[in-house]
Amino acid sequence: MKIQNVDLMYLKKKYGTPLYIYDEKHIKDNMDGFLKYFHSSKFKTEILYASKAFSVKEIYRIAKEKGMNLDCVSLGELYTAKSVDFDFSKIYFHGNNKSYEEIEYAVKNGIGIIVVDNLMELELLDSICAKLNKTQEIIIRVNVGVSAHTHKFIVTAHVDSKFGVLYGSDDYKKMIEICNNSKFVKFKGFHSHIGSQIFDLEAFRAALVKLITYAKDYKEKLILNIGGGFGVHYTNEDSPIPFNKVSEILIKTCEEELAKENIEIEKLAIEPGRSIVAEAGYTLYTIGFTKKTPNKEYYFIDGGMTDNIRPALYQAKYDCDIVGKENEPRNHKVTIAGKCCESGDLIIEDYNLPEAKTGDLLITYTTGAYGYSMSSNYNKALTPAVVFVEDGKDKLVSRRQTLDELIEREI
Repeated sequence: MKIQNVDLMYLKKKYGTPLYIYDEKHIKDNMDGFLKYFHSSKFKTEILYASKAFSVKEIYRIAKEKGMNLDCVSLGELYTAKSVDFDFSKIYFHGNNKSYEEIEYAVKNGIGIIVVDNLMELELLDSICAKLNKTQEIIIRVNVGVSAHTHKFIVTAHVDSKFGVLYGSDDYKKMIEICNNSKFVKFKGFHSHIGSQIFDLEAFRAALVKLITYAKDYKEKLILNIGGGFGVHYTNEDSPIPFNKVSEILIKTCEEELAKENIEIEKLAIEPGRSIVAEAGYTLYTIGFTKKTPNKEYYFIDGGMTDNIRPALYQAKYDCDIVGKENEPRNHKVTIAGKCCESGDLIIEDYNLPEAKTGDLLITYTTGAYGYSMSSNYNKALTPAVVFVEDGKDKLVSRRQTLDELIEREI
């Protein structure tokens, strides 16, 4: 089996397993698609790559080359962006509990927009800006109350969510009052994010209509950021909507609603992350032992929840293949289990595969989002390498962690 004409056995020998593999052309094509289709003649548009899906220097370099904006949620993501000279004026800084250090770093480095999540954050930001004598543009994250069909742990827009404020609430009114009276924070619009892995465009339309309704209350042209969360294909149970269709619906909805309300906005922004990198990513493992119990058969891999926590955290499902045996009879119903000391360290359950032997390679698909980002050193596992492939060539993006690096911060 090959990805971008690069043989997987070659990658195994060169970089070892577990191994994160990314189809670089796929990533670039996805970015190009959003940039091409998310466009309007009525208002400006911005595509922000949502860093949390997959944050490494190389993905920021690609986003920078493509002219995309960036969505960052931590000091670490900001620092990584700065390390490749990403233009800070093109970064939106998110987070529900930003620290003094994070806010100060962002403001000092000329962050474009700070997405303010709550009243206390705005008060802190105002004081920091006053101390630095800097003016900062902000948009307020509002909880639009739109419920999308998604896992309960990744719903972000119900009324009791940890994220955002309710429009018209006492806290919201106080935030607007601070903006009106401050010399240092400038209110520019609204942000909304209703969840992740969403296939229902009606949910996005409803959220966008809410934001436009809010914008109607203001004389100035505002920025509206509808967030991300566009679904991708993990298994045949999923029916993702192509980015051209997503773009078309959102742009059309915005244009129609603005005309209906007889208002204008400065720009409309979206934040695709998973939908850019997920399907471009693969994880390669080596199968070790196999085992049969009275009711199950296991194939054990040399990775697990340390490189992909999503099955344990979200009950996420994946497809996989044994490399070189893609066309052999799938006559074994097996569970793919990791090597962590956890009963829940299961990557895929009850899946039909050919018979496996020790040393076979197993590849899992659509692991480009939230695998590397959420990886851990649980059980002192080493973080796998990350390699990009394109046009028959491989490029090391992040090398495998060494044993010395594993303990280098310990006293």
